[in-house]
Amino acid sequence: MLNQEVYDKVVSEFAAKFGSKPQVVAYAPGRIEVLGNHTDYNEGYVFSAAIDKGTFFAVSPADDDTVTLVALDMGETYATTLGAVAPIKSGMTWANYPLGTFNWLFGGKPAEAGKGFKAVFGGNIPLGAGLSSSAALEMAAALALQKVYGTSFDRTELAKIGQKAEHTFAGCPCGLLDQASSMYGQSGALVKSDFRTNEFEAVPMGDGVAFMMVKSNAKHALVDGAYASRRQACEDAAKHFAAVLRKGGVTHLRDVTMAEWVLYRGGLSETTAKRAVHPIGEDERVLQGAALLSKGDLKGFGALMYDSHESSRNWFENSCEELDAIVDAAKAIPEVYGARLSGGGFGGSCCLLVDPAAADKIAAAIAREYKAKFGDEPTCSLIKPSEGAHLI
Repeated sequence: MLNQEVYDKVVSEFAAKFGSKPQVVAYAPGRIEVLGNHTDYNEGYVFSAAIDKGTFFAVSPADDDTVTLVALDMGETYATTLGAVAPIKSGMTWANYPLGTFNWLFGGKPAEAGKGFKAVFGGNIPLGAGLSSSAALEMAAALALQKVYGTSFDRTELAKIGQKAEHTFAGCPCGLLDQASSMYGQSGALVKSDFRTNEFEAVPMGDGVAFMMVKSNAKHALVDGAYASRRQACEDAAKHFAAVLRKGGVTHLRDVTMAEWVLYRGGLSETTAKRAVHPIGEDERVLQGAALLSKGDLKGFGALMYDSHESSRNWFENSCEELDAIVDAAKAIPEVYGARLSGGGFGGSCCLLVDPAAADKIAAAIAREYKAKFGDEPTCSLIKPSEGAHLI
């Protein structure tokens, strides 16, 4: 089993805490975003992959209406009752992810569950790295709690429940990318997502290539308004193009081409125009990338990753000097085919498309450049695209 040591720890801690084995255990992985940045809430396209690190959620029903959550990674326990399930504003805010997921499994009426539950969860996704540890927790909780309570949502519906938990309990207006990537990942493949139709397709990567995640030491935080302001700009731009384009049917930036942005951006503020061009370009890059992968052109695909990062750096402004330094260092290494920030941005990690045989050389070169500039070293991890969320 992938991450067997983490599974063993979660199950043994559950038995120590509650005096019995868990009734259900589910696993969900984190994700890397490979191409297509901030396109999910613009109803666009994304290439992502489930990673080989994740979260286990072990659960049994309670005998009464109590809800008990034990977070091994935090060393904390949160307890409440069905009637008091609500967003946590301060303190143990990590509980918002499983609590929100549970809440929306029952349509916002958790008391209808009848009985509470007791759960222990833990994982090995680096926190704050932009690898979606929160979505992994939501999806593991969703699968495990669905099994315990007998609900019958499909995988896309469970992903949407996790997304709603993120919006309403955690206060982050994320798209569906993270949850869908965790749910639909496959070993050795990318997930190509269409967030208009919610169709998810596995695209094989081929042999001789892997990803390297390089975790900067820049704090990764999305709830401070930076993410929300970018999303609002995209929505404002979509309304503008809906009004000025003659073709009709424009509801999201998915419906706007780069040529139309060039011709019709007049009337937008400079900042809103800059924000809008990023997801428009990203959609086009994902579609180009799919064509390149079908021909086995990994270097061409990697060049699109570099283009994506430049768009983040110059137009969407969701990069930072640490992420830029990692990408700039990667460009000087022949065995790196492409690199870009991964996820929301504003810190976190970069995703590199690499020759795995040169992994040690690549990690050493990036760490050397980063340390010379910032005085500390990033964390480099070779990532294998892996299986998505499932019951154990």
